[in-house]
Amino acid sequence: LAATLAMLSAGALAAERIAPKVLVITMFGEETKPWLDARKLTEKIKVPGLSKEYPEVACDTQGLCVMTTAMGYANAASSTAAVVLGDKFDLKQTYVLIDGIAGVDPKDGTLASALWARYVIDGGLRHDIDPRQIPSDWPDGMLPLGAAKPSDKAGWSAGTEVYALNPKLAEKAFELTRSVELADGKDAETYRARYQDEAGHGKPSVKLCDTVSIDTYWHGSKIGDAMERWAKHATDGKANYCTTQMEDNATLTALKRGADAGLLDFNRIAVLRTASNFDREAPGQSAAESLSAKSGGFGPSVANAYRVGSAFADAIIKDWPAWKAGSN
Repeated sequence: LAATLAMLSAGALAAERIAPKVLVITMFGEETKPWLDARKLTEKIKVPGLSKEYPEVACDTQGLCVMTTAMGYANAASSTAAVVLGDKFDLKQTYVLIDGIAGVDPKDGTLASALWARYVIDGGLRHDIDPRQIPSDWPDGMLPLGAAKPSDKAGWSAGTEVYALNPKLAEKAFELTRSVELADGKDAETYRARYQDEAGHGKPSVKLCDTVSIDTYWHGSKIGDAMERWAKHATDGKANYCTTQMEDNATLTALKRGADAGLLDFNRIAVLRTASNFDREAPGQSAAESLSAKSGGFGPSVANAYRVGSAFADAIIKDWPAWKAGSN
């Protein structure tokens, strides 16, 4: 009798859980607002462990749910883990879209561009020597954990330094969204004209490249060059760094723990970042001036995070029988 009651109780719990087709993860309110404004996300689910600022996951009746972690590694990992490990959702067949804004390398994109990631690299798990004290033959002060010089491979690791996302899904996301009409603005258009790189001063577009995560909001060409080198070194030359943001390795670590526990499929995760600012100064400009400049990229980048992200989500929901099996 006890075993029967336990089975019935487990079945009832499973029946109560929401099984989204797509779970969108944003990091702060301005990224979430376009989803809330455009969608009928009328079901609000309070989840213990979410931040006080964003305590609910909002869902519609079509299979879309949106959550907000709050900014930075600690918030991203904690909030994502709360949803993944909690008892409110069944994520075993859910596609997860991490969807937010970022800084962009002008060699690869411009303000308002939308950039799908293949590799997500942690920019902070490393040894670091102040540039004023590094050996003269070092390119910068960044070197892998346990290494004696920047070119060495890591001697030890935390295990969360690099996440290689499902390349087939990344390519599919890019193909589905490459023709989405992107928002832009006069201020962004004027500001990007300062940059000499073709991608930097051109029109925004949808691309495939790779992203670096770090809690520190860094800025400037010197660090930018170092992060580009770091991303290549960490992936044996496979990654093409193009965006920088403050959460994705932390979010992915929580999702990976869930996948290891059989709670979700890590191959169903996509990462989209849209460019709200350049990661470095323009010619004739200092890094400090660039960091505090009003580039006009924030509004269009937020709009495009929704436009491109929603096109991807809608494709999944519309053709769910084909996506459900995980063949895409």
